[in-house]
Amino acid sequence: MKKRFWPLAVLVLGLALVLAHAAQPPAAKPAPAPPAAKSTPGMDIAHTVTTVTGVAISPLLGASAYGAFKYFKTESSQRDKLPWFAQMWFWGPALLLVGAVALKDTGGVVIPTALKKPLDVAEALENKVSGLVAAGAFVPIVASVFGSDAVKEAIAGNAMFASLGISGILNLLLVPFAIIAFAVVWLSGHAINMLILISPFGTVDAGLKAFRTFLLSTVTVTGFANPMVGLVWSLIIIVASYFLAGWAFRLTVCGTQFIWDYFTFGRTRFKPDAKGNAMFLAREINQVPIRTYGTLARNEAGELVFTYRPWLLLAPRTLTLPKATYAVGKGVFHSEIVAANGEEHTAVFTLPPRYSTHEDALAQVYGWGVTDVGIIAGLKAIGRFIGELCGFGGKPAMAT
Repeated sequence: MKKRFWPLAVLVLGLALVLAHAAQPPAAKPAPAPPAAKSTPGMDIAHTVTTVTGVAISPLLGASAYGAFKYFKTESSQRDKLPWFAQMWFWGPALLLVGAVALKDTGGVVIPTALKKPLDVAEALENKVSGLVAAGAFVPIVASVFGSDAVKEAIAGNAMFASLGISGILNLLLVPFAIIAFAVVWLSGHAINMLILISPFGTVDAGLKAFRTFLLSTVTVTGFANPMVGLVWSLIIIVASYFLAGWAFRLTVCGTQFIWDYFTFGRTRFKPDAKGNAMFLAREINQVPIRTYGTLARNEAGELVFTYRPWLLLAPRTLTLPKATYAVGKGVFHSEIVAANGEEHTAVFTLPPRYSTHEDALAQVYGWGVTDVGIIAGLKAIGRFIGELCGFGGKPAMAT
């Protein structure tokens, strides 16, 4: 089994053990009359996983809609005891903001790109902030289902578990699982915001938003129709997001860098460094994935070495580029480092927008030439770039 499968296997096994125990009915107790219908531990867990998955796809919409649902479902005398996300002061303005975003998306096809893109940037920043807030303040509250009456009764029916205080232990298992599940699903959902920012076409933006809304609606509908079906569908989304997490993370880093450079006019403060310059891989090279962020420099032997950290935090790794005729290509929307093969150019690195107008200085650092890709070639690069962002057309290249 590959190493990347182990964390997923551990998480799934842990959740399965929790569900297996929680699904056990409590020990029978004599009662004078049949009790009113109550939620079971298994149903509570199913609702929790479904809620966390839905909120991760769209944090502000999910948290505010869930808060409003909790608010109206609770007796008015008990509403002051609800958590912060179920208070009207939060979900009211949040739903208004969601409505404003929906209005912007509805007119996205006809709104000029110059006007729409700043709004898309604002939405992407909101998604980042709301995702962080939800991960730290919303998910732990929602995931602490093992303090509910249904679960306490189930645990009380088992003398051994009751004596061990198993409720706290089960919460320790589910809450980390919920946070990790939220993180991987949020990364995949946030990648849609990054694709929208990079895409110059309003119709593509509308299609991406429609897909995310559809995905969120399937989680909501299945969760309400049958909690267990909602749980299974949510787990499918979580597993798929786990395998997309690396791709989504690299896309998020790339998109965030582009946003920062565009809207802070990064090119006005930037100068190429003779010791090394940060950039993104434009394609997979020797199993180093596309959009990996790192620094390109020359070593003592004069070789081009790309140094990067997986997930930006792990130990640094290096990739020595094969010998080729490299050049800095001036693009319409962003520039690239290309490998020339006759009149054909293969993109090797994507340069953030701060490199704009500094192509000649960058070429001098590495001893390369500069090529003007032109408007038509630039438009082709955009189509290829969007295709590679979506996982198409990024062929592994230049293996040594």
